Amino acid sequence: MRKPVLSLILASHTSESAAETRYLNASNREMCVPNDEAKLPSEPPDPPPPSETCRPPPQLLQFTFQELKSATGNFRPDSILGEGGFGYVFKGWIEENSTSPAKPGTGVTVAVKSLKPDGLQGHREWVAEVDFLGQLHHANLVKLVGYCSEDDQRLLVYEFMTRGSLENHLFRRTMPLSWPCRMKIALGAAKGLAFLHGNREPVIYRDFKTSNILLDTEFNAKLSDFGLAKAGPQGDNTHVSTRVVGTYGYAAPEYVMTGHLTSKSDVYSFGVVLLEILTGRRSMDKKRPSGEQNLVSWARPYLSDKRKLYQIVDPRLELNYSIKGVQKVSQLSYGCLNRDPKSRPSMDEIVKVLIPLLDLNDMAIISYQSRLSQPGRRRRKSDGHVLNMSSHPLQIRNIRGSPLNSGKHHPC
Repeated sequence: MRKPVLSLILASHTSESAAETRYLNASNREMCVPNDEAKLPSEPPDPPPPSETCRPPPQLLQFTFQELKSATGNFRPDSILGEGGFGYVFKGWIEENSTSPAKPGTGVTVAVKSLKPDGLQGHREWVAEVDFLGQLHHANLVKLVGYCSEDDQRLLVYEFMTRGSLENHLFRRTMPLSWPCRMKIALGAAKGLAFLHGNREPVIYRDFKTSNILLDTEFNAKLSDFGLAKAGPQGDNTHVSTRVVGTYGYAAPEYVMTGHLTSKSDVYSFGVVLLEILTGRRSMDKKRPSGEQNLVSWARPYLSDKRKLYQIVDPRLELNYSIKGVQKVSQLSYGCLNRDPKSRPSMDEIVKVLIPLLDLNDMAIISYQSRLSQPGRRRRKSDGHVLNMSSHPLQIRNIRGSPLNSGKHHPC
């Protein structure tokens, strides 16, 4: 059995309320479900540690607080990359293969995550990060470079991911991701989860969402933030019983209701992210009409209806997507979101479905333009296929200035 790398010290705070459900997300928000809405088992407290000594893997660099303070320019505000429930993430520079700070723009660029000093949950997550990322290595997992554990200071140092998060590209940036780029990212993230689930001692990620999928220069996806990761069931056990943590809108319904965690909980979350990639909508969006705020509830009827499916494709793609690709992605997402966990596909199966989608070139815009060039077919009654342009008012509005020709999509 894989032994924890670090010792976690939990005092009287280890007892958790069985009726409390907490959802933690990257924006440092929490939502508590009232006691009469959920009765959830609490997470068993960690065994008392033999000592406070930290023993991370030898390949991790051990930084002093002063070194990281210098590397980030005294944690100056303009170096902040993001904020989460854990604390702030700063951009910094260090010398290659060294803990020595470097001048900005030289050496190796890193991301330094600083733990909020008064957070027990943050300390628990810090330990989990070092425990898992210190031992697990894969092309689709962000690399943990080192750590700092000095007095009450807890920091983590990661490789710097140039393109930021998938969340930023889907929802916050003006230039949308191209369809091939979205498929590349989905496949990379799926491979990361498949690696965790297929490990000799399986790991359940537990907080799969767009803000935790980081992208390098070539848009390769890497999973980050392992603070909520959990060792999977061992032996004859079918699940892990734990208090419910994660992000509202992504957590599997059976996990929210019972606290029973399995790899299929991650699969559900993957289905939500796949749906966000397909639609360009957030999993939860209070700014939308009441019937559209929950993405899964809103989109589920469309996913199972080929006549309506293309109405939910991200309009910013403007028909620059694969017809078969959209069909496959919708089918895959629908399967991942199955209410019965046992009926959901495994991450290995998901990877196998996604791989061929990278090579599809049956772009909807090409098919549409081909139809327009054929006399007598413009006004033909549609059979509900993708070329029912009445279903695409937003996508055909600027068809002549399509990103396919203008380069307004991020290439991969």
